[in-house]
Amino acid sequence: MAISKMMTLALRALSYAEPGGRDYRLERIFQSLTHPSLPALYTVWEHHVISKDGYEVPMRIFYPKAMASEELLLFFHGGGWVSGTIDTYSKTCADLADAVGRRVVSVDYRLAPEYPFPHGLEDCYAAARELFLHSDMFHGDVPEIILMGDSAGGNLSAAVSLLAAARGEFYVKRQILLYPAVYYDYTESSPFPSVWENGEGYLLTSKKVQEYMELYSPDPRQRKSPYVAPILAPKLSGQPETLIITAEFDPLRDEGEAYGEKLRKAGCTVWVVRFPDMLHGFFSLPVRFAPVRRCHAYIKRFLDGTIGEIENAGKTDS
Repeated sequence: MAISKMMTLALRALSYAEPGGRDYRLERIFQSLTHPSLPALYTVWEHHVISKDGYEVPMRIFYPKAMASEELLLFFHGGGWVSGTIDTYSKTCADLADAVGRRVVSVDYRLAPEYPFPHGLEDCYAAARELFLHSDMFHGDVPEIILMGDSAGGNLSAAVSLLAAARGEFYVKRQILLYPAVYYDYTESSPFPSVWENGEGYLLTSKKVQEYMELYSPDPRQRKSPYVAPILAPKLSGQPETLIITAEFDPLRDEGEAYGEKLRKAGCTVWVVRFPDMLHGFFSLPVRFAPVRRCHAYIKRFLDGTIGEIENAGKTDS
């Protein structure tokens, strides 16, 4: 089935169009203008945590209209580590909270190139550490906190899980990675076919991802760190139960699915679902789009423990 004209136009507005090449400031302005604002009827709460270097990391907590569980989703937004904010992702997080009946906490981590790796990662880790170790901030017990992120946010979710295992301060039981970036090379040298198969003509280009990576991790030697490229982690046993969702026409498709396979081989429980006909960034579309609702449904089934037996690699959503 071909990608519909409406879907292409919507993704062009909401996803990763390239308004100014490497002008990330213009890109941030573009995203702030094209992402929908949050209606006043949604219930939110602002909070801050202190990162490793003393920076106050803003967090925004979204409450569902109907609470189905006390579980909480800690969400790291996408944007190639250089754009995206809790403001541009507010509608996405509010819709997610309503769809799954859980609170969603969105983290406004610092962005590259002003704050390259590891600043953004340490901000996300500080947010996770605060919630895992001080859940009394919600005036009650939070039985479980699930990490979640899309694109660069998926990278940060996976990296926070790895960092938590290395530091031993808290244990991440489950994570949700939406079309995550988990490798470091998006040139013709990439081992993943989707980088060149989908590298042009599908809004997010492989060239753009490579530029993002160079801004986030300007030192090429750092890019092979598992905290930049989680798929290179030498040890993945004990990593969280994981749901990975990929998009058919996405340069990041194959590395996300390969990460799922590597987690599975390490003994982790993993579900990998590929959404056909979708482009990178589709999760940020309005909920009137059926693929967004199906994505919400998979996430809810994962959270509810009713996702069932899905193949551990390459499952295609229908």
